[in-house]
Amino acid sequence: MAKKRDFVGPYRIENGKGFHLRDYDPRDTGGLKLDKDAAKDRLAEGVQELAEFQGRLYAQDRWALLLVFQAMDAAGKDSTIKHVFSGVNPQGCEVHSFKAPSPEELDHDFLWRAAVHLPERGRIGIFNRSYYEEVLVVRVHSEILKGEKIPDALLGKKVWDRRFEDINACEKHLWRNGTAVRKFFLNVSKEEQKKRFLERLDKPDKNWKFSDGDVTERARWNEYMAAYEEMIRATSTKHAPWHVVPADHKWFTQLVVAATIVEALAELDVRYPALGPAEKRRLARIRRALLRT
Repeated sequence: MAKKRDFVGPYRIENGKGFHLRDYDPRDTGGLKLDKDAAKDRLAEGVQELAEFQGRLYAQDRWALLLVFQAMDAAGKDSTIKHVFSGVNPQGCEVHSFKAPSPEELDHDFLWRAAVHLPERGRIGIFNRSYYEEVLVVRVHSEILKGEKIPDALLGKKVWDRRFEDINACEKHLWRNGTAVRKFFLNVSKEEQKKRFLERLDKPDKNWKFSDGDVTERARWNEYMAAYEEMIRATSTKHAPWHVVPADHKWFTQLVVAATIVEALAELDVRYPALGPAEKRRLARIRRALLRT
């Protein structure tokens, strides 16, 4: 696999000041020109490396890794998660998808439903959509906010800034307590989304993926892009960076995501626990006993 930084660096945002989506091309492939087989082989290398790091993370049992995926419909979240984590031990990884809040969830603050699904130490947690929906879809559809039972005195123009502050504080808290956070915005173009929607309609085995709401949300594309842009500006930090990943070519999306996760685990310096002299002597005794049986 190419140097991990070659894939990650151009798309990683630790300081969102001055961020503009227009500066990130959804069709970008980082200068790589790979056919289907070559891309598959390159991803397999990344998947193998990820599996090795995940084993160390699980054995060390000190850090946890939270991966957040946000995107417009048809950007490839599901397929990216499926392919990138195809070689990971399922005992050390859990995916949670966030739909419309339940009545119980609406009786808590907006971060509560995510908090109960945070990964344990030694594990990788994957959020397919997340608490960031509260500054995206809720912002575009402001009527949803009115149904969240928040006291009127706490609403107003500053509600989004306050939520950004809450999210940043939460992610800093996670980092300080041993959970690293990496966030991915799969940046698909409006043209590519249309192409994928039509494919869902044309192929019977993909019809189930399509809903009327997909077209409704597409009509508000510009509002969503404005919300994503401000979200990334406000919540990109060194300890919880955003990665704006080109998503028009799924093979490249998957390469970037896999490389980013590998790099995150490498930065944590996860490794198998070292045995002390007493433990080594104990294992040696066990070995001798087994050989006598």
